Amino acid sequence: MKKRQNFFCNFDFAELTWHSEIKIKVGFPFVFLSFFRNFAPIMKEFVISEAKAETAVLVGLITQQQDEAKTKEYLDELEFLADTAGAVTVKRFTQKVQGPSQVTYVGKGKLEEIKQYIKQKEDAYYDWLDAGSPEMEEGQEAPQPVGMVIFDDELSAKQIRNIEAELKVKILDRTSLILDIFAMRAQTAEAKTQVELAQYRYMLPRLQRLWTHLERQGGGSGSGGGKGSVGLRGPGETQLEMDRRIILHRITLLKQRLQEIDQQKTTQRKNRGRLIRVALVGYTNVGKSTMMNLLSKSDVFAENKLFATLDTTVRKMTIDNLPFLLADTVGFIRKLPTDLVDSFKSTLDEVREADMLVHVVDISHPDFEEQLHVVEETLKDLGCAEKPSMLVFNKIDAYTWTPQDEDDLTAPTRENISLDELKNTWMAKMQGDCLFISAKNKENIDELRDVLYKKVRELHVQKYPYNDFLYTIDETE
Repeated sequence: MKKRQNFFCNFDFAELTWHSEIKIKVGFPFVFLSFFRNFAPIMKEFVISEAKAETAVLVGLITQQQDEAKTKEYLDELEFLADTAGAVTVKRFTQKVQGPSQVTYVGKGKLEEIKQYIKQKEDAYYDWLDAGSPEMEEGQEAPQPVGMVIFDDELSAKQIRNIEAELKVKILDRTSLILDIFAMRAQTAEAKTQVELAQYRYMLPRLQRLWTHLERQGGGSGSGGGKGSVGLRGPGETQLEMDRRIILHRITLLKQRLQEIDQQKTTQRKNRGRLIRVALVGYTNVGKSTMMNLLSKSDVFAENKLFATLDTTVRKMTIDNLPFLLADTVGFIRKLPTDLVDSFKSTLDEVREADMLVHVVDISHPDFEEQLHVVEETLKDLGCAEKPSMLVFNKIDAYTWTPQDEDDLTAPTRENISLDELKNTWMAKMQGDCLFISAKNKENIDELRDVLYKKVRELHVQKYPYNDFLYTIDETE
C-alpha cells in the first residue's frame, strides 16, 4: 500500500527564487531567510496561485439576515471566485444558525460532517492509487482529495487556527480568495504594490497561526518558580515579534511607494488637458471592459471571469466633434475587504476625479438589483454618490425568463418578468435616464453613443465654456 502523504501545508520550494530578497510568485517579498523558511507553509495556505486545479469545498451560513436563497447566491459567487482562482468546487455545506461561531464559524456537528466528507474523499483517492490508478469510465473523473475549504465570510485568526486543526486541509476565507485573484490579475507595478499591501494587512493579525508549534512566552509574574519564571521566554514569542516588525516595516515602505505612485498619477491627470473624464463603474464581470473596447476601439483584456480588469485603463475617445477621456475601473463585489479598498486608493482616484460615471449593470444576473445597490453603497463610501451618472443595463442578449402559469395567483418573481416589462419598470423608475444594451452583440450602441455625447457635451460646456470643440456642428439641421 502506498504511503499516504499529508496534504496539509505542503510547499513546493521549486516555485521560489532564492536571492538576497526572497520572493514568492504572488509577490510576497521577505528579507530574512529564517523568517521565510518558517513562514512558507502558512503562505501556501493563504494562496493558491499558479497551482494546478485543486478541489474545494464551500461553506456558508443561513441566518435571519441571510436566507437560504441569498446564501445560495453568495455561494454561487464564491464558486465563481474559486473557479477564477483555479479551484474546482466539489461540495457545498450550509448551516442554519443565529450567527457564526466565534470558535469554528460553524457548529461542531457541521464541522464534523465536513471532516468526514474530506476523509471519505481522501480514502477514495488512495484506494484508487492502491488499485494502480485505473482508467475511469467515460463521463467519470478520477478521485481527488479535498485541497481546501473556503468559507464565505472573513475568518478571524482564532477561527482559522481551530478549523484547520480539525480538518487538516488549507482553510481560505472570502477575503484571502479575492486577494489571491488580485495577485494573479495584477500586471503593473502599481497594482502589484497595492495587492501586496492588502495581503500584508490581511496577514498581520493572523501571524500567531504560524508559531503554535514553538514555545510561547510563559505567563505569571516571574516569581515563585512557576511558568512565569525568568528564562522561560519561548522562541515562538520572540520570532512572532520579529515577524510582526518585519511586516510592519514592509507595510510602511509599500505605503510610501504608493504615495509616490499617487503623486505620479495626479501629475498625469493634470496633464490630460481640458477634457471631461468619464469612468465606467459597476459590479465585477458586468461587461465594462467589453464596453470600453467597443466605445474606444481599444484592446483592454476582457474575459468572463471575476476581476478580469484590475489596472485602470484610460483612453481618449471622440464622438462627433467632442473628445473626452473614458476610464475602465476595477469592479466591485459584495463583502469587499476594507483593506482592499484602502490599498487601491490610487486606482479608485480615477473614480473620485471623474466628471461623470457610467454605471454598468448585468441585467441577466438573477440578483442584479443587489449588485446595483452594492455599487451604489461603495460609491457613497468613496464620496462619489452625487456625481452625474447614467445607468446602462448590459447583457440583454443573455436575459432569460419563464412565463408564469395563468392559474398561479402568487406574486411574480424575477424569473417571471419579461425583458420588456423590466425595461418599462426601470424606465419609469429612472424617468427614462437608463439604457439597455448588449456590448457583446453591439445592440443599441448607437443610442448609447448619442446619450453619452449629449451628457458629456453638457458637462464640457459647463466646465470649459471657452474651450472650442474640434469643429462646429449645425444643430439646426
